[in-house]
Amino acid sequence: MNTKHSAKLIAFLLAFTFYFNLSNLSAQTLEEVAPEKVGMSSERLEFLTNTLEQYADNSKLSGGVALVARRGQIAYFNAFGRSDIENNTLMEKNSIFRIASQTKAIVSVGIMMLQEEGKLLITDPVGKYIPDFQETTVAEPKEDGGYEIVKAKRPITIRDLLTHTSGIGYGGGIAADLWEKAKIQGWYFADRNEPILETVKRMADLPFESQPGEKFVYGYNTDILGALIEVVSGEPLDKFLQKRILDPLGMNDTHFYLPKNKEERLAVVYSPAEDDLKKAPAPGGMVGQGEYVDGPRMSFSGGAGFLSTAMDYAKFLQMMLNGGELNGKRIISPKTVELMTVNHLTEASFPWVGGTGFGLGFSVVEDLGARGLLGSEGEYGWGGAYHSTYWVDPQEELVVVYFTQLIPDGGLDDHNKLRALIYQALID
Repeated sequence: MNTKHSAKLIAFLLAFTFYFNLSNLSAQTLEEVAPEKVGMSSERLEFLTNTLEQYADNSKLSGGVALVARRGQIAYFNAFGRSDIENNTLMEKNSIFRIASQTKAIVSVGIMMLQEEGKLLITDPVGKYIPDFQETTVAEPKEDGGYEIVKAKRPITIRDLLTHTSGIGYGGGIAADLWEKAKIQGWYFADRNEPILETVKRMADLPFESQPGEKFVYGYNTDILGALIEVVSGEPLDKFLQKRILDPLGMNDTHFYLPKNKEERLAVVYSPAEDDLKKAPAPGGMVGQGEYVDGPRMSFSGGAGFLSTAMDYAKFLQMMLNGGELNGKRIISPKTVELMTVNHLTEASFPWVGGTGFGLGFSVVEDLGARGLLGSEGEYGWGGAYHSTYWVDPQEELVVVYFTQLIPDGGLDDHNKLRALIYQALID
């Protein structure tokens, strides 16, 4: 065989191997296997188990669930502590958690699906679909400590919302008085008795915190995206996500409001209290379970509304890691996943953590040394207000989901220990 034919054969074999492996990943069902089968150490993962249990034993956490998948299979899946301390209810692997801002990634994928269908472009102005956003305003500080309201320099785009550069916060900033008067502050929507689109339209009349595209401002951006999905798709947000993402991925325990037959599985929220924990009042005023159970069931918050399990969320993340497909169900294309998981911001506009940028719904690691934590460049993830976190590490073919119910976290160091103890368990 001559050199030319040899080169073609090698190229063919490499391509075949790549697509064969990608096909295998997309066909996997996230089954639990011995850690060694996917290059992790059972013995070394015991450090993780012992550490998590210590947080519960020392009343730093009520409990939680940690799931680690590698190469399309689950190497570690552990529930620790209690889901309800007062009733001595053990945490279970299928316990349900409020995932708050982890809702954002799922809704962002929903937007990208609509772009793939030709129903919108992320470069479009939001006002094309929600006319209330055609012209918006910004509150700018004055020397006397007050503020003036000026016109935005340009229309807010869908991409601005995806990257949190629209200038729209959570009702704080120097014009917080106007947001408070309009009764739009904070990320909690479960107690609201108006549809999300109506709330979002009222937001459009209020002054935002910075000019579009100039600064990362974390806020209602993804709630607006959820309302945008309703307008463009012609369906309520919960129905669209159920039909287009949740059902195809088998995310059967992910809901905006909990079905009555699942109430007992919802973990209670706690807060630090001296050397103990106490039940935390929900932002809507209810203690323990909040209005995700007993609320009006009208407001579908694309920014912070979902309840879910570790397994359900792992399915979503594995789909992303697989390039948009899981179990033969394609949600989005590999190129869309690529666009979502690269940095879109300058360092000046996203001074959050060194070496980290932000894509379309996810933070993205660009410089591992600058960040200073174990992981990989190209890793993407985020977290939620109730002290949950997740990440996807494409280099290591790794998916991590960590759910707890603690607010505020009181400076707890469990997230960094989780990361250290997972990576130290990789052995090939």
